[in-house]
Amino acid sequence: MRIKPRQLLLEVWQALAHHSFTNGTWSWGAPAGRSSVADAERLLCLLYPATEIQAFRLDDPDTTQRDVKAALSDAGDATEIPLRLVDALSQFMQGHRRGQAPVFSGGPCFASADAEQELSEEQRKVDVVDSYSMSVSLCLAALGFLKVYRGRTGRQTVLERIDHLRSDTSARLTAALVGLLRSFTVHVVDISSQEGRGLVRLLGREHLSERQVLERFQRRFTSLRALITESVALGLTADVREELRNDDRLFECGWAWSVVRGAPEIALEPESESIVGPQPSGIARPVPYLHFTVVAMDGIIDLLSDRTLVLGVLDPEQQKLAEALRLRWEITQQYWAAVARFEENAWPLEDIPWRTTAQQLESEYFSLTVVSILVHDMMRRRTTDHDLTRLVGVMERLAERGRITGGTSQNDPAIGLHSPGVAMPLLGSEELGPAMTWVMSDFSTQLLKRVVQLCSLSRSTASEERLLNLAESVLDHVWGRRIKEGDGIGLWDDVRAVHPESPARTRTPSWRITERVAECLVAAHVLYAQPPIRSLEVSTPAREAISEAAHLLGREQENHPAPAPRTSQGQWIRGVEADLSRARTLVDRQPGTALALALDVLARLDTLSRARNADGEV
Repeated sequence: MRIKPRQLLLEVWQALAHHSFTNGTWSWGAPAGRSSVADAERLLCLLYPATEIQAFRLDDPDTTQRDVKAALSDAGDATEIPLRLVDALSQFMQGHRRGQAPVFSGGPCFASADAEQELSEEQRKVDVVDSYSMSVSLCLAALGFLKVYRGRTGRQTVLERIDHLRSDTSARLTAALVGLLRSFTVHVVDISSQEGRGLVRLLGREHLSERQVLERFQRRFTSLRALITESVALGLTADVREELRNDDRLFECGWAWSVVRGAPEIALEPESESIVGPQPSGIARPVPYLHFTVVAMDGIIDLLSDRTLVLGVLDPEQQKLAEALRLRWEITQQYWAAVARFEENAWPLEDIPWRTTAQQLESEYFSLTVVSILVHDMMRRRTTDHDLTRLVGVMERLAERGRITGGTSQNDPAIGLHSPGVAMPLLGSEELGPAMTWVMSDFSTQLLKRVVQLCSLSRSTASEERLLNLAESVLDHVWGRRIKEGDGIGLWDDVRAVHPESPARTRTPSWRITERVAECLVAAHVLYAQPPIRSLEVSTPAREAISEAAHLLGREQENHPAPAPRTSQGQWIRGVEADLSRARTLVDRQPGTALALALDVLARLDTLSRARNADGEV
């Protein structure tokens, strides 16, 4: 199916509104399946497109477009929709805090590694990086929405509710930023350890010896190692900094699954400190996870975006926290982008599946998370067509290995990528009870999002065509997984609809997958909003056609009297001149369109010439 972000997003919104609003009132559903992560994802399904796409704005009732109002009719009319969102956001902010302090617990998203042992209530209350990141994105979207909406309503009671909600949202944003800062970690690896040997195999791809890997690692990361070692702002312990100075050590950096054990507290102003509440000591082992690293970086990208800067929604303390996260984001981005392309002729990323160091797990999902970081790196820096083409090949292989393209075999283990998903042990959680796991089932939507983002980067029509074909195939797969009966019709996720041998779906919709679909469609909107690829091969014939058309038009006007302005002949000449002028304007940006216009002008001029010859004119 073709990617039509506006139409498809409206379908998602219609299904979401039908499921979430009862008689115009927001309904969360059964409390058993709720968590701070899922509730934030659910609200982002609405707020993220509404704040990223001009046509989907909900903060100004006077500009809400007709098809948007129709899709959200279950929420009310254009004036009622923003009020319903204020209510839902207020319920979210009130429902996910302990006392006055915001909480970011994983709740039912956590699973027990032992099916026979139940997790304790204390374990389910542990904060998780997914919640920190989703809350950052949600709070930024909410603050932007409220800032505009406040100027569009004059009702005092509504203004008071908005001001109270803005205060709660800002407090949650501050707490989420603190949580992300305290979940960042640098893991030093002894090359002789099991983890070290695993990292050597990953980087060397069995083509390089241990000594060669170590030497190249030191050369590649000399400056980054020095930055990490000497940066007081990272809050690393003296032991970690000392280990980093050892040239016989490798290292990794990124985000753990929660606040790391022994993480220093973040100094805050007294007012913020009272709002954020006590900073937990942390239980996560200080090792980075690829999944949580990518999730954290996605939230930080929203934090550092131009839109956040233009709206001015961050207070001075949040700006300071954002700068501290920027440093960690830059370090992590540089590290993993370099690891993915450690050897120019043999990228570790191309050796699928990727194997993690600390957790000793391998999966196509981890390869995709590394791709996500590399895509972000390519979006920030200029990339070569060669690198992009290599990455396109990786994406095509991931789609095939994930059984998104191509057929499946009986009892195909690849289906497990989608259902039940990839289970990841949460190291350190065993201190509170049974070991906990985190299950990731968003392989297909993550793949779709990164493919669409790569389309935005492509400057080659050949690569763009391969990526668009792949994106449409992945969208077919994703769209086929919409729920068609029961609770949540039109939402996600029913893997059995495309893979009948997969486990039956849970009763409630997956807000994780639904929110990821919304992200994909926003990325597709960004793709279509940018200019098309300029083909150098088409530019030359376009210019030649324009030159020929201009010459023939000049000869026509020179040899024959100018017709009266209001006659059909006069209008015909003006139309030809306008099309030729537009072709000249577009030739640098859209040479294909310019060529089409010039060829049409040439055809019309030739028709006129033949008509004159038939009438006996010279």
